[in-house]
Amino acid sequence: MGVYRIRVSTGDSLYAGSLNQVQLWLVGQHGEAAVETRLRPMQGKEEEFKVDLSEYLGPLLFVKLRKRRLLQDDAWFCNWISVRTPGSSGDEFRFPCYRWVEGDGSGKKMPNFHDSPYHPLPRIQGHTLFEADFSLLDGIKANVILCSQQHLAAPLVMLKLQPDGKLLPMAIQLQLPSSGSPHPPLFLPTDPPMVWLLAKCWVRSADFQLHELQSHLLRGHLMAEVFAVATMRCLPSVHPIFKLMLPHLRYTMEINLRARTGLVSDLGVFDQVVGTGGGGHVQLLQRAGSFLTYRSFCPPDDLADRGLLGSPSFHFTRSWPLAGFPTSLQTREQACHFITMCIFTCTGQHSSVHLGQLDWYTWVPNTPCTMRLPPPTTKDATLETVMATLPNFHQASLQMSMTWQMGRRQPVMVALGQHKEEYFSSAEPKAVLKKLREELAVLDKEIEIRNAKLEMPYEYLKPSLMENSVAI
Repeated sequence: MGVYRIRVSTGDSLYAGSLNQVQLWLVGQHGEAAVETRLRPMQGKEEEFKVDLSEYLGPLLFVKLRKRRLLQDDAWFCNWISVRTPGSSGDEFRFPCYRWVEGDGSGKKMPNFHDSPYHPLPRIQGHTLFEADFSLLDGIKANVILCSQQHLAAPLVMLKLQPDGKLLPMAIQLQLPSSGSPHPPLFLPTDPPMVWLLAKCWVRSADFQLHELQSHLLRGHLMAEVFAVATMRCLPSVHPIFKLMLPHLRYTMEINLRARTGLVSDLGVFDQVVGTGGGGHVQLLQRAGSFLTYRSFCPPDDLADRGLLGSPSFHFTRSWPLAGFPTSLQTREQACHFITMCIFTCTGQHSSVHLGQLDWYTWVPNTPCTMRLPPPTTKDATLETVMATLPNFHQASLQMSMTWQMGRRQPVMVALGQHKEEYFSSAEPKAVLKKLREELAVLDKEIEIRNAKLEMPYEYLKPSLMENSVAI
């Protein structure tokens, strides 16, 4: 009984408002009451009204809403609904939504269960010879572009770690040995300059294939999609882990759909210009899937396994211990570790392989998307040989265009931890998020100070530049 004050917030994205009528019901522990006021939500607006109810509802449990179409269905993006109970000191209940309300006539419940405490996203901490192994490419079918056969290599590279932290190539083998064939040559820095340059170009081309398909698409986009589908299917919207994960799943399904229909689809960008296109990219993704391990998704474990933890060239600044790929989570610590891995994959891991594309791939000889001649088997390469092997003008133009589209900074990006949606309504989680943002600001400043001392600043894990989700 009494007067309830209701506020309804509509998103500010394009077409977030609706011409359809929206009706609300307040559902309490002791009853339910329809709100007679009909809404026509407007983009970016917050509507407030009062309703006098004769029924005693008791403590509010949830708000139920129904959208009725007129001539056609007009989806509505609801941010949240707030209800203040009767009396001068009435309680205010906020019901987060932050999603599209579609369809006609079906009621939607927006519960307000008390939020459980959760742990913030931790920040991660960041011999002489190393091997870069591209053997995953061995046997992958190369593309045919405009009736011209392209070529792939599966290099093995020996690198030396310098005292200043730089890894310099010491020897390159472009193909794996095979029975019945001469042993592939070993290319060295002491070879003629064009020979050594061509060998390095082949390594960089192989790196392009693995970076875009294994590191970026598979370990970034597709793994984030796994987390998104699992979260949506298995957790109710009131679950604290659902609320914790949702900001880090923003636009992931949409951008992955675009990748499937325009990037790696039949006649897509990979088929048009990339050496592994035409089916080889699918073959490579399938092969790379068998190498996914839990430890490889946790940077300190992964760097330790590869002997790189503590190297000055690897700018991870916090420690984050994780172990074994779990089939179940038995303790809070295990759950926290697993969720940390999920969130880092959607944020830091993806940003680390996404943000560098524009810097490193727009100069095509540095990372050729395809190679037009077979890998050399002799050491007589000339400048003409190098130019005939690298992508032609058309292919280079497409690579630069593709790289710009994928690697440019987004004008509407949401930085790590800076999402505006308030999925948690109680004070404790809000305080944790506030503390996380303060810590991220400190880390941002620390990275700026560190970068000022570096010959080449490393900004790909800078929180203010890191996307909050796999959205591009």
